[in-house]
Amino acid sequence: MLCEQRLGAFLEKRGLGLWDYRLGEDDPVPDSLRFQALKAAGGRCALCGATRDERPLDIDHIVPRSRKGQNTLDNLQVLCSKCNRAKGNRDRADFRELSPVQPAPGCPFCALDFQAAAIAENGSVFAVKDRYPITADHTLVVTRRHVADYFEMSGMERRQAEDLVRYMRNRILASDRAVVGFNVGTNCGDAAGQTIPHAHIHLIPRRRGDTSQPRGGVRGVIPERMSYITAP
Repeated sequence: MLCEQRLGAFLEKRGLGLWDYRLGEDDPVPDSLRFQALKAAGGRCALCGATRDERPLDIDHIVPRSRKGQNTLDNLQVLCSKCNRAKGNRDRADFRELSPVQPAPGCPFCALDFQAAAIAENGSVFAVKDRYPITADHTLVVTRRHVADYFEMSGMERRQAEDLVRYMRNRILASDRAVVGFNVGTNCGDAAGQTIPHAHIHLIPRRRGDTSQPRGGVRGVIPERMSYITAP
């Protein structure tokens, strides 16, 4: 009875869709291998670091079964349900060699209060309002892993970040009809103006008249090069 109660509570909290997804495996991983893979991963998603308390954990075939991947420990990694569905059966990405999702001492983007302020998430990345906004609804899309910049993000992190940027763009447009454009960008390195060495992408809504000279947009990183004359 206790098991049934807990199962019912889980289904109510997580939704039947996720449970059906887990039950849909027609070639399940043997329990002994599942245990070994979970133990090796420390009970966390190899990509975003989620634990079973945050979302269901799956045993993913690095080389998909549909592409003749084997039920062997060296072909198994732990991914949460979101990351596993995003990977699908087209990609052979092995996330076990990525740096673990651990907070970096002194990094403000790794701080629990900063991540708790997330307004949306997509697997390995989350969105949060910029604490020093350039315009209203200035948003950051930030990696959960502590990596230095955009170029150190994994392919899946970049794809999930792009999807989240698009989602936040649509959300901002739906909430404010005055927004008619966006600046999207990321700073990589001190010379490029990066002040926090943790990968993040800026999504800056733009409105008519928010600056007297918008021409040039992101070229404004070097102010004297912002304005230019188009050759005849």
